[in-house]
Amino acid sequence: MTKKMNNPLLQEWNTPFGTPPFHLIETIHFKPAVEEAIKSASAEIKSITDNKDLPDFENTIVTLDRVGETLGRIKSILFNLNSADTNKTLQETAQEVSPLLTRFSNDITLNEKLFERIKTVFNSKETSGLNTEQKILTEKKFRNFILGGASLKEEERKRFREISEELATLSLKFEENVLKETNSFELHITDKNDLAGLPESLVEMASMEAEKRKKQGWVFTLHFPSYVPFMQYSENRHLREKMLKAYSSRAFRHNIFDNSQNAMKIANLRLEIARMLGFSNFAEMTLGDRMADTPEKVDKFLDDLYLSSKPAAFRDFENISNYAKVSGHAGAIERWDWAYYSEKLKKKLYNIDDEILKPYFSLEKVEAAIFGLATSLYSIRFSKNDTIPLYHPEVKTFEVYDSDNTFLAVLYIDYHPRPGKNGGTWMTSYRDQKNENGNEVRPLISIVANFTRPTETRPSLLSFNELTTFLHEFGHSLHGMLTKCTYESLSGTKVAHDFVELPSQFMENFAFEKEWLDTWATHYLTSEKIPDEIIRRIKEASTFNEGYAFFRQLGFGFLDMAWHTITNPIEINISEFESLAMAKTELFPISVELNMSASFSHIFGGGYAAGYYGYKWAEVLDADAFSYFTETGIFNKETTTSFRKNILEKGGTDKPQDLYVRFRGKEPSIDALLKRSGLI
Repeated sequence: MTKKMNNPLLQEWNTPFGTPPFHLIETIHFKPAVEEAIKSASAEIKSITDNKDLPDFENTIVTLDRVGETLGRIKSILFNLNSADTNKTLQETAQEVSPLLTRFSNDITLNEKLFERIKTVFNSKETSGLNTEQKILTEKKFRNFILGGASLKEEERKRFREISEELATLSLKFEENVLKETNSFELHITDKNDLAGLPESLVEMASMEAEKRKKQGWVFTLHFPSYVPFMQYSENRHLREKMLKAYSSRAFRHNIFDNSQNAMKIANLRLEIARMLGFSNFAEMTLGDRMADTPEKVDKFLDDLYLSSKPAAFRDFENISNYAKVSGHAGAIERWDWAYYSEKLKKKLYNIDDEILKPYFSLEKVEAAIFGLATSLYSIRFSKNDTIPLYHPEVKTFEVYDSDNTFLAVLYIDYHPRPGKNGGTWMTSYRDQKNENGNEVRPLISIVANFTRPTETRPSLLSFNELTTFLHEFGHSLHGMLTKCTYESLSGTKVAHDFVELPSQFMENFAFEKEWLDTWATHYLTSEKIPDEIIRRIKEASTFNEGYAFFRQLGFGFLDMAWHTITNPIEINISEFESLAMAKTELFPISVELNMSASFSHIFGGGYAAGYYGYKWAEVLDADAFSYFTETGIFNKETTTSFRKNILEKGGTDKPQDLYVRFRGKEPSIDALLKRSGLI
């Protein structure tokens, strides 16, 4: 009782909409809260297994779905903070707590009495009058138990526990190492001549960074708002090489943060678990509930796209190489030349680049425009709330309401890079939607980004890539906010991995649409509306180097599948393994200093193991879906309502293919993607 009274994580939260009381939570609260919540959840599990009534959907599947509500909210806060606003103490706490959580998870899935009850419900699911959502939840719980070792013999269970605990710790360590390596590098410039070609806005940002670090001159970092434009515009080839090698060798520098062994251990342990469970490899184990449900289907999909994009990829590479040569570059182009000459050729062909576009994309206007887009599409509205507790002063919070003023969600947005924040941009949640006996619990959704900061003379001006990234993550957030499901395990983004990127990638299409850009994009200084000519050039330039981009993304997919289709433990070194996996999409000379796998957090730290192909899979869906929008009108109410009702609200309550066909009226075709990408 004393623990609960002194620990805000274990108390009822007297906050707006039951949001986390970040102002009260300290790192020391997490471990005791987790321990206490595990005890409570264990008692809830015992009440299911001790139930004398015959197992049925309500007393077994539904009750299990509701187990550990307090533990769930503690976990979400801990691991979201560890990604968005971490420090050494919090990282140590996450490392301490992770094995406890894995142990408890194993205690559930290895509970024989509980599994017998679930199996009974599963075996009778076709005859017990369950609806589609209930059947899918039952199937999901059964599958989770099978993959959690429920059918293992007693002598195998100890090893299963050891592996799963080690994997949880290794994944956290992997991400920590990438963050430390990202933060540890700086390019400190003191000679003004070394700034040649760099935009004034980037130079000002670098000057502010140097000042913050109490240094003279300019400091450039590996965070995207600094790294990407440096690679695009710096005329100093030596410095571009230095930056690229620093970025592409993160956690691969043979120091204490090196992830080479971590990646190999994770892959080998995943293989061991898969074999224990009767699968030949990890991909076969994990793909069973996806749209592409076997490694063979994924391989065929990637190979089909490879063959479709190969001519365009080689064409793009030749075009950039020839342009570099004409521009005075001697010898073959290297990786650190690609962004620089690509940006120059794009400017020459289309008279467009980020420096032309950025003035029209101030973050304040983009935010309002994206909210306005959601209003136009789905009639929802956003209201800023300054009373909700925050985990960092830079975070903004909004209440989200439907057209009839029904409360839908709280949305947190955290825009800018910090040393304690992982790289990239992502959507996550602090609470997921569910409906318990008619009591509607609405979600708490968060978007975490690393967008360009404002400077002393300019507001935050987004690159076009940052604009599409914002739209992408906002698409995920709509999936999380608009969901209307009964069970938490099926709500929002809890769908098949190769379906989850549809709502996000779908939203990116609007960045190229005049009908939307016309409503808001104005110059931050002159208030001049974005010229039609610029919008036309945005559209024309959208297929520039798309063959190369296809190849690059496919390379990551091939690499992911290579790691997760091994049938024997990896014994060759990580560089050799990666080179073999990516060989057919590799256009540049191999460098032993560089390695993608060592910082590939999506598959070794995140949830995309054997799932990275899903980005391309979802591109097929999103291109096909948006072609329907353009046919009917991008704001056509009938079309937008169908997308909301059949995709965004349904979560994982039905098979993805059935949901898509209900929206589209037919199965998806690859043609729309190939056409949009300029490949046909």
